[in-house]
Amino acid sequence: MTLIICDDDKALQNILRKHAERFFLERNIYCRIICCNSGEEVLTHPEPDLLFLDIQMSGKNGMEIARKLRRQGWKTIIIFVTAIAEYVYEAFDVGAFHYLIKPFSEEKLLEILDRALGQLQDRAKTEKSRKKEEHQPRHEEPMLLVKRGGLSIRVRFSDIIYAEVFNRKVMLHTVNGDIEYYGKLTDLSEQAGTDFYRTHRAYLVNLKYVEKYNAATVWLEQGTALLSKKQFPGFVRQYMQYINRQKDLEMK
Repeated sequence: MTLIICDDDKALQNILRKHAERFFLERNIYCRIICCNSGEEVLTHPEPDLLFLDIQMSGKNGMEIARKLRRQGWKTIIIFVTAIAEYVYEAFDVGAFHYLIKPFSEEKLLEILDRALGQLQDRAKTEKSRKKEEHQPRHEEPMLLVKRGGLSIRVRFSDIIYAEVFNRKVMLHTVNGDIEYYGKLTDLSEQAGTDFYRTHRAYLVNLKYVEKYNAATVWLEQGTALLSKKQFPGFVRQYMQYINRQKDLEMK
Protein backbone atom coordinates (compact mmCIF):
# COMPACT_ATOMS: atom_id res chain seq x y z
CA MET A 1 0.00 0.00 0.00
CA THR A 2 0.97 3.64 -0.43
CA LEU A 3 -0.03 6.54 1.81
CA ILE A 4 0.70 10.18 1.02
CA ILE A 5 0.62 12.74 3.83
CA CYS A 6 0.27 16.25 2.46
CA ASP A 7 0.59 19.05 5.02
CA ASP A 8 2.86 22.08 5.26
CA ASP A 9 3.13 21.56 9.03
CA LYS A 10 6.15 19.30 9.58
CA ALA A 11 5.12 18.50 13.15
CA LEU A 12 1.71 17.23 12.00
CA GLN A 13 3.35 15.27 9.20
CA ASN A 14 5.48 13.45 11.79
CA ILE A 15 2.47 12.74 14.03
CA LEU A 16 0.43 11.28 11.16
CA ARG A 17 3.41 9.28 9.92
CA LYS A 18 4.19 7.84 13.36
CA HIS A 19 0.62 6.69 14.00
CA ALA A 20 0.18 5.33 10.46
CA GLU A 21 3.45 3.35 10.63
CA ARG A 22 2.40 1.71 13.89
CA PHE A 23 -1.13 1.05 12.61
CA PHE A 24 0.02 -0.85 9.51
CA LEU A 25 2.89 -2.59 11.32
CA GLU A 26 0.45 -4.05 13.87
CA ARG A 27 -1.59 -5.47 10.97
CA ASN A 28 1.44 -6.90 9.14
CA ILE A 29 0.75 -4.67 6.13
CA TYR A 30 3.63 -3.05 4.29
CA CYS A 31 2.77 0.59 3.64
CA ARG A 32 5.02 3.04 1.85
CA ILE A 33 4.53 6.50 3.37
CA ILE A 34 5.39 9.67 1.44
CA CYS A 35 5.28 13.15 2.98
CA CYS A 36 4.57 16.19 0.82
CA ASN A 37 4.70 19.86 1.78
CA SER A 38 2.28 21.08 -0.91
CA GLY A 39 -0.56 19.92 -3.09
CA GLU A 40 1.53 20.50 -6.20
CA GLU A 41 4.06 17.97 -4.86
CA VAL A 42 1.31 15.35 -4.53
CA LEU A 43 0.63 15.66 -8.25
CA THR A 44 4.19 14.51 -9.03
CA HIS A 45 3.58 11.08 -7.47
CA PRO A 46 1.69 8.04 -8.78
CA GLU A 47 -1.81 7.52 -7.38
CA PRO A 48 -1.68 6.28 -3.75
CA ASP A 49 -4.19 4.14 -1.90
CA LEU A 50 -4.65 6.73 0.85
CA LEU A 51 -4.14 10.48 1.01
CA PHE A 52 -4.11 12.68 4.10
CA LEU A 53 -4.65 16.15 2.68
CA ASP A 54 -4.52 19.50 4.46
CA ILE A 55 -6.82 22.19 3.08
CA GLN A 56 -5.13 25.43 4.13
CA MET A 57 -1.75 25.44 2.41
CA SER A 58 0.28 27.95 0.44
CA GLY A 59 -0.22 27.72 -3.31
CA LYS A 60 -3.23 25.64 -4.28
CA ASN A 61 -5.33 24.63 -1.30
CA GLY A 62 -6.21 21.04 -0.58
CA MET A 63 -9.72 21.29 -1.99
CA GLU A 64 -8.38 22.50 -5.35
CA ILE A 65 -5.87 19.65 -5.40
CA ALA A 66 -8.60 17.11 -4.59
CA ARG A 67 -10.75 18.34 -7.48
CA LYS A 68 -7.81 18.05 -9.85
CA LEU A 69 -7.03 14.51 -8.66
CA ARG A 70 -10.63 13.44 -9.25
CA ARG A 71 -10.61 14.97 -12.73
CA GLN A 72 -7.50 12.90 -13.46
CA GLY A 73 -9.40 9.78 -12.41
CA TRP A 74 -7.78 9.13 -9.04
CA LYS A 75 -9.88 6.80 -6.87
CA THR A 76 -7.67 7.46 -3.86
CA ILE A 77 -9.31 7.48 -0.44
CA ILE A 78 -8.98 11.13 0.59
CA ILE A 79 -9.01 12.11 4.26
CA PHE A 80 -8.97 15.86 4.77
CA VAL A 81 -7.04 17.07 7.81
CA THR A 82 -7.84 20.69 8.63
CA ALA A 83 -8.38 23.18 11.44
CA ILE A 84 -11.54 24.64 9.89
CA ALA A 85 -14.95 23.07 9.33
CA GLU A 86 -16.30 25.36 6.61
CA TYR A 87 -15.17 23.13 3.72
CA VAL A 88 -16.98 20.03 4.95
CA TYR A 89 -19.75 20.24 2.33
CA GLU A 90 -17.25 20.75 -0.49
CA ALA A 91 -15.52 17.60 0.74
CA PHE A 92 -18.61 15.61 -0.26
CA ASP A 93 -18.32 16.98 -3.81
CA VAL A 94 -14.88 15.37 -4.25
CA GLY A 95 -15.91 12.10 -2.60
CA ALA A 96 -13.79 12.54 0.51
CA PHE A 97 -13.76 9.56 2.86
CA HIS A 98 -13.53 11.67 6.02
CA TYR A 99 -13.06 15.22 7.26
CA LEU A 100 -10.72 15.22 10.27
CA ILE A 101 -10.71 18.42 12.34
CA LYS A 102 -7.52 19.50 14.12
CA PRO A 103 -6.76 18.90 16.90
CA PHE A 104 -7.78 15.24 16.85
CA SER A 105 -7.16 12.34 19.18
CA GLU A 106 -5.00 9.35 18.39
CA GLU A 107 -8.06 7.16 18.96
CA LYS A 108 -10.05 9.04 16.31
CA LEU A 109 -7.20 8.86 13.81
CA LEU A 110 -6.79 5.11 14.25
CA GLU A 111 -10.54 4.61 13.93
CA ILE A 112 -10.55 6.43 10.58
CA LEU A 113 -7.51 4.47 9.36
CA ASP A 114 -9.24 1.22 10.31
CA ARG A 115 -12.38 2.15 8.38
CA ALA A 116 -10.33 3.30 5.37
CA LEU A 117 -8.40 0.02 5.38
CA GLY A 118 -11.70 -1.87 5.43
CA GLN A 119 -12.89 0.00 2.36
CA LEU A 120 -9.62 -0.69 0.54
CA GLN A 121 -9.91 -4.39 1.34
CA ASP A 122 -13.52 -4.43 0.08
CA ARG A 123 -12.36 -2.79 -3.15
CA ALA A 124 -9.64 -5.39 -3.56
CA LYS A 125 -12.15 -8.24 -3.10
CA THR A 126 -14.50 -6.68 -5.65
CA GLU A 127 -11.70 -6.23 -8.17
CA LYS A 128 -10.50 -9.81 -7.64
CA SER A 129 -14.04 -11.09 -8.17
CA ARG A 130 -14.43 -9.00 -11.34
CA LYS A 131 -11.18 -10.32 -12.82
CA LYS A 132 -12.18 -13.88 -11.95
CA GLU A 133 -15.47 -13.45 -13.80
CA GLU A 134 -13.66 -12.00 -16.83
CA HIS A 135 -11.49 -15.12 -17.09
CA GLN A 136 -14.35 -17.56 -16.71
CA PRO A 137 -15.78 -19.03 -19.92
CA ARG A 138 -18.95 -17.27 -20.95
CA HIS A 139 -21.98 -19.50 -21.37
CA GLU A 140 -24.56 -18.57 -23.93
CA GLU A 141 -27.78 -17.46 -22.32
CA PRO A 142 -30.71 -19.87 -22.85
CA MET A 143 -32.98 -18.74 -25.67
CA LEU A 144 -36.46 -19.61 -26.83
CA LEU A 145 -37.08 -19.88 -30.58
CA VAL A 146 -40.55 -18.62 -31.45
CA LYS A 147 -42.00 -19.14 -34.92
CA ARG A 148 -44.63 -16.63 -35.97
CA GLY A 149 -45.92 -15.67 -39.39
CA GLY A 150 -43.04 -17.30 -41.24
CA LEU A 151 -40.49 -15.63 -38.96
CA SER A 152 -38.27 -17.20 -36.32
CA ILE A 153 -37.71 -14.97 -33.29
CA ARG A 154 -35.13 -15.64 -30.57
CA VAL A 155 -36.22 -14.60 -27.07
CA ARG A 156 -34.07 -14.72 -23.96
CA PHE A 157 -35.77 -16.65 -21.17
CA SER A 158 -34.44 -14.04 -18.74
CA ASP A 159 -36.41 -11.36 -20.64
CA ILE A 160 -39.73 -13.17 -20.24
CA ILE A 161 -41.70 -11.69 -17.33
CA TYR A 162 -44.58 -14.13 -17.61
CA ALA A 163 -46.56 -16.08 -20.20
CA GLU A 164 -50.24 -16.85 -20.52
CA VAL A 165 -52.22 -19.08 -22.84
CA PHE A 166 -55.65 -18.68 -24.46
CA ASN A 167 -57.26 -20.04 -27.66
CA ARG A 168 -54.22 -22.27 -28.39
CA LYS A 169 -51.98 -19.21 -28.40
CA VAL A 170 -49.19 -18.36 -25.96
CA MET A 171 -48.63 -14.69 -25.13
CA LEU A 172 -45.13 -13.88 -23.93
CA HIS A 173 -44.94 -10.69 -21.88
CA THR A 174 -41.29 -9.64 -22.09
CA VAL A 175 -39.26 -6.62 -21.03
CA ASN A 176 -39.26 -5.59 -24.70
CA GLY A 177 -42.97 -6.04 -25.37
CA ASP A 178 -45.46 -8.82 -26.06
CA ILE A 179 -44.99 -11.73 -28.47
CA GLU A 180 -47.85 -14.08 -29.46
CA TYR A 181 -47.48 -17.46 -31.10
CA TYR A 182 -49.27 -20.79 -31.47
CA GLY A 183 -48.02 -23.24 -28.88
CA LYS A 184 -48.52 -25.00 -25.55
CA LEU A 185 -47.68 -23.56 -22.14
CA THR A 186 -46.62 -27.05 -21.02
CA ASP A 187 -43.86 -27.13 -23.65
CA LEU A 188 -42.68 -23.65 -22.65
CA SER A 189 -42.66 -24.60 -18.96
CA GLU A 190 -40.46 -27.63 -19.63
CA GLN A 191 -37.94 -25.51 -21.54
CA ALA A 192 -37.92 -22.57 -19.13
CA GLY A 193 -36.31 -24.31 -16.14
CA THR A 194 -36.49 -23.79 -12.38
CA ASP A 195 -36.54 -19.99 -12.52
CA PHE A 196 -40.11 -20.26 -13.83
CA TYR A 197 -43.24 -21.61 -12.14
CA ARG A 198 -46.65 -22.63 -13.47
CA THR A 199 -48.88 -20.71 -11.05
CA HIS A 200 -52.08 -21.61 -12.89
CA ARG A 201 -52.99 -23.74 -15.90
CA ALA A 202 -53.05 -20.53 -17.92
CA TYR A 203 -49.96 -18.77 -16.43
CA LEU A 204 -46.20 -19.31 -16.25
CA VAL A 205 -44.19 -16.69 -14.30
CA ASN A 206 -40.51 -15.82 -14.17
CA LEU A 207 -39.58 -15.75 -10.47
CA LYS A 208 -37.01 -13.06 -11.22
CA TYR A 209 -39.77 -10.50 -11.73
CA VAL A 210 -42.02 -11.37 -8.77
CA GLU A 211 -42.70 -8.35 -6.57
CA LYS A 212 -45.37 -9.72 -4.20
CA TYR A 213 -48.02 -12.41 -3.98
CA ASN A 214 -50.92 -13.75 -1.97
CA ALA A 215 -52.87 -17.00 -2.15
CA ALA A 216 -54.64 -15.99 -5.37
CA THR A 217 -52.43 -13.53 -7.30
CA VAL A 218 -48.80 -12.93 -8.22
CA TRP A 219 -47.79 -9.34 -8.92
CA LEU A 220 -44.84 -8.94 -11.26
CA GLU A 221 -42.81 -5.92 -12.38
CA GLN A 222 -45.23 -5.68 -15.29
CA GLY A 223 -48.62 -7.35 -15.02
CA THR A 224 -50.21 -9.95 -12.75
CA ALA A 225 -50.80 -13.69 -12.93
CA LEU A 226 -53.42 -15.91 -11.30
CA LEU A 227 -52.24 -18.31 -8.60
CA SER A 228 -54.40 -21.38 -8.04
CA LYS A 229 -54.98 -22.78 -4.58
CA LYS A 230 -53.48 -26.10 -5.66
CA GLN A 231 -50.28 -24.47 -6.92
CA PHE A 232 -49.79 -22.06 -4.01
CA PRO A 233 -47.62 -24.30 -1.71
CA GLY A 234 -45.37 -25.35 -4.59
CA PHE A 235 -45.02 -21.73 -5.74
CA VAL A 236 -43.93 -20.54 -2.29
CA ARG A 237 -41.43 -23.38 -1.97
CA GLN A 238 -39.89 -22.81 -5.43
CA TYR A 239 -39.80 -19.04 -4.96
CA MET A 240 -37.90 -19.42 -1.66
CA GLN A 241 -35.46 -21.78 -3.38
CA TYR A 242 -34.96 -19.16 -6.11
CA ILE A 243 -34.26 -16.44 -3.50
CA ASN A 244 -31.68 -18.66 -1.78
CA ARG A 245 -29.96 -19.41 -5.11
CA GLN A 246 -29.63 -15.69 -5.78
CA LYS A 247 -28.13 -15.12 -2.33
CA ASP A 248 -25.60 -17.89 -2.91
CA LEU A 249 -24.59 -16.35 -6.25
CA GLU A 250 -24.11 -12.94 -4.64
CA MET A 251 -21.84 -14.44 -1.99
CA LYS A 252 -19.54 -16.16 -4.53
